[in-house]
Amino acid sequence: MIGPVWQRLHPYWIGHELQRLTHRGRHPPADSETHLRAAAEWLAHAHDVGRYGGVPAFYDVARKRWEASYPETTGYIIPTFYAYADHAGQPDYFARATRMAHWESDVQLDNGAVCAGTLAAPRRVPTIFNTGQVLFGWAAAFERTGEARFAQSLARATDWLVAVQDDDGAWRRYGSPFATHPLNTYNTRTALGLLEAARALGVPRYSDAARANLEWALTQMRPNGWLENNDLEDNRRPLTHTLGYALQAMLEAGMWLGEPRVVDAARLGLGRIARSQRRDGGLPGRLDAQWRAAAPWSCLTGDMQIAYAWLQLARLDHDPAWTERARRAIEFVQSTQDIATMETTRRGAVAGSYPMSGGYMRARYPNWAAKFFMDAAMLSIEIG
Repeated sequence: MIGPVWQRLHPYWIGHELQRLTHRGRHPPADSETHLRAAAEWLAHAHDVGRYGGVPAFYDVARKRWEASYPETTGYIIPTFYAYADHAGQPDYFARATRMAHWESDVQLDNGAVCAGTLAAPRRVPTIFNTGQVLFGWAAAFERTGEARFAQSLARATDWLVAVQDDDGAWRRYGSPFATHPLNTYNTRTALGLLEAARALGVPRYSDAARANLEWALTQMRPNGWLENNDLEDNRRPLTHTLGYALQAMLEAGMWLGEPRVVDAARLGLGRIARSQRRDGGLPGRLDAQWRAAAPWSCLTGDMQIAYAWLQLARLDHDPAWTERARRAIEFVQSTQDIATMETTRRGAVAGSYPMSGGYMRARYPNWAAKFFMDAAMLSIEIG
């Protein structure tokens, strides 16, 4: 967590610090396939360490230990592993994804929701965002395997989300106890999960609920594209991670629903973020309401989420400038990824922050950083 002093620092000084830190702990990147394979192997190793079917939330470098399995992010790793199985022609990743989906059904709460935090949390309480993320996994597993169990889990979870949604489309109840604010604009990614469920199960009211949330999210956007209520801790300086959740989901959902207003809103925000990209390809880990750098480190997860959205825009707009920005961001993250070491806890992992002493997931390798890197790398390779 960055101390309050950062809120008083001039953006020029933060930019200077970003440039000073540019080359610390980085390596010339190899080709994207090599980095992609290393990230997949690291996640597979983490899955093996998890033992019970889930993927540990992260590896803690300082404590030299794995965290407990994390339902939320295991849920959205599932479609990434299915995609990688196709990409690499490795059926083991298909089998892993299916085992993860069974584990998610095993740990699903009685009311259909997914719990906050890891399985080591003192209490297992239902949470909106976490439930929304596992929808991606159950939808992919049902479509890939046809197993009725996954359709049942998907329907129970989606029914719960729709039942507890407020009339204006927002979710104000069942926020994560590990986040400071209960109202989250980045729940547009939960709305995107509802669209996945609607497609997989053929239930129109799930799409209606998604559309309602997107309409509410538009009320949270300022004229310059900045989003209110969009951070885990500090809504004045959101992480690129939560910006990535919100804007990429708005973009994809807007395309899905044929809603130009939602697509244009996402394009506006993503374009403003593009202005903050450094020469090395990375982004500041936090941005203020004027889209200025508000942290002297990068959130590598956010870098990859934004890169993935830029690649989607490149396809939509037929604009190679988006592709170039995305590839520079991917190469930046690849340069922070150690693929030379033989240590299985580090080889192919993606850190929370660059440098690792940064303010997001300090000295940890979160599983979701590797997942979003894989998504961006595969889409970049596909676009060619």
